[in-house]
Amino acid sequence: MRSVRTSAICAVVASLAWGVSAHAQSTAPALANIFADHAVLQRDRPIAIWGSAAPGASVTVRLNDRSVTAQTGSDGKWRATLPVMKAGGPYVLEVSGGNATAAQRLSDILIGDVFLCGGQSNMEFQVKHATGLDVIPSANDASLRFTTIPDSSKTAPAGDLAKRVDWRSVTPETIGDASAVCYFMARSLRRTEKVPMGFIASEWGGTRIESWISAPALATQPGFTDGLNAIATFDRDPAAATAADGARREKAWETIDPAARTERAFRATDYDDRRWATVSGQYEQLPAADRDRLDGVVWLRTTVDLTPAQVAAAQTLRLGPIGRYDETYLNGRFVGGGSVDWAWRNYGVPAGLLRAGRNVIAIRAVGAKKDGRFTDMSIRTIGLSDGGAVPLSGPWRYRIGTALKDGSVGPAPWDVPNSLTTLYNGMIAPIAPYGLKLAAWYQGESNTGQPAAYRGLMSTLMADWRRAFASPELPFFVVQLTGYGTPATTPRESGWAALRQSQAQAVAADAHAGLAVTIDVGDRFDIHPAQKTVIGERLARLARVVAYGQPGLRSGPEAAEAVRQGGDIVVRFRNVTGGLQRYGGAGAIGFEQCAGATCSYVDGRVQGDSVVLPGAGRPEVTAVRYAWADAPFVNLFDGADLPAAPFELPVR
Repeated sequence: MRSVRTSAICAVVASLAWGVSAHAQSTAPALANIFADHAVLQRDRPIAIWGSAAPGASVTVRLNDRSVTAQTGSDGKWRATLPVMKAGGPYVLEVSGGNATAAQRLSDILIGDVFLCGGQSNMEFQVKHATGLDVIPSANDASLRFTTIPDSSKTAPAGDLAKRVDWRSVTPETIGDASAVCYFMARSLRRTEKVPMGFIASEWGGTRIESWISAPALATQPGFTDGLNAIATFDRDPAAATAADGARREKAWETIDPAARTERAFRATDYDDRRWATVSGQYEQLPAADRDRLDGVVWLRTTVDLTPAQVAAAQTLRLGPIGRYDETYLNGRFVGGGSVDWAWRNYGVPAGLLRAGRNVIAIRAVGAKKDGRFTDMSIRTIGLSDGGAVPLSGPWRYRIGTALKDGSVGPAPWDVPNSLTTLYNGMIAPIAPYGLKLAAWYQGESNTGQPAAYRGLMSTLMADWRRAFASPELPFFVVQLTGYGTPATTPRESGWAALRQSQAQAVAADAHAGLAVTIDVGDRFDIHPAQKTVIGERLARLARVVAYGQPGLRSGPEAAEAVRQGGDIVVRFRNVTGGLQRYGGAGAIGFEQCAGATCSYVDGRVQGDSVVLPGAGRPEVTAVRYAWADAPFVNLFDGADLPAAPFELPVR
């Protein structure tokens, strides 16, 4: 799922190769970069504060009238725990060394409730794009604050963020950039809880859940050992890991493309490509005849002349997005490959690979858009250490290769957005164990191809974040996937529906979790539905019950059982407020009766807190399903206007 941010994906390989702490060690004590002016700290629990200083130094932390002293370890890191404080402020937070002079002083610090919001682009989706004309003009709350963690991918847990975050109060000028779902949840809770609140958004569009789980936790789930070992190798030796990935890819290519062995020559520096056609510099598009037959591999080649100074300063090969898969070679050597069409390709340049004079770049791309269009060549460059760039303006030549239905040989495990553990390392580890009231998670679109594994991964992520933030009972709220895609005219299997079921099962097994059902507020034409206010309000409703202990149900209608009754099947629901009701018709739509793998639609008849499926009680019917499609149409709600949750249940 494509990120809604307009900024490019960061240069992940250069980031991964970075092997030292982001926060430079200094003799003066400093707070970790999650702490900044206007921050909100969690009330009613000990307050963890940490940072860096000279090894062995004594550090004093003061917040209002509370103070505590800590000792810096040999790694230059210190951590202190301030006593429990009630909601209040504004206060001053300062850290000082042995001379008692404040080395760093932060102002306007509030004590209240802090929320962590994670996931992919629907959590990243900003307020300025959400439905509601008066949302931004009416946003003005000095006691509601937010910060967004910059995108960062690391092969090992980072000790700190690369730079200090920007905590901002909610105003019409600031709120447009905030996570819409997180803001609407916090805004709703502010109206009832009356304490300062702050939310931290740590999300990255298009990413998989595996990216957000620590390596030790992910290792407990099946199928990730080889990838985690490769990540560890990359952390120690990026060049060796890249070479191993290139060898893996080449072996895979030999099994799917009969021309792969012959086409090895295309990456060589001495290959003569003068008979290849030239990509139009004006349109970056192939001629119509070639567009019509482009259905698989296409090779691209260009050269660039470099001076000795440019060779010495070269750091990153920047190619922009390439649709959809690529393997890229620099002077005949594999330097990286991507796996999604919207991700910017930024590959590290190994030392000694470039040379003064002529250099050759070769790309094997698969899955280009049918219009035959490639990235705007003006953005293709070699990035230099001084911030400059050498343009790769071509000419770019091309040759069409083998037609393939699927040219994927599998991404490298450090390849964002399909990486393993790297976003936990870069965007969760550096901010833990910041005190939290609750966490909210909105992700799953990128995992719909493997729904069976998602339940275990979701449970693992919840436990992993609770460990990281030192909060074993941290309330954790999951936004269930909404509807997107082509509506079904007959029952069929659905990866989206199966993933919704996995989300529901993971939440049901967790005493401190809640599920926000959103099947009614999707957009089958847009994977980023703009109606985020309703989702935020539903998260707030969960929070009031689970996190704040108010009376109420922690979900809307959920199917409890499906039983035969005469010739019918009765589906009994729990967590119903004010009885079930159906909108826009006499019957409840979206139900299916399944005899083994064969399913058919059946209209439901609402009776109190149950739905009767007339005539479905035949012996061969073994299961019933509801809203089992990528983009189902539904009309079953309760008196609180909450939709019934999708489900698949065996018949008893």
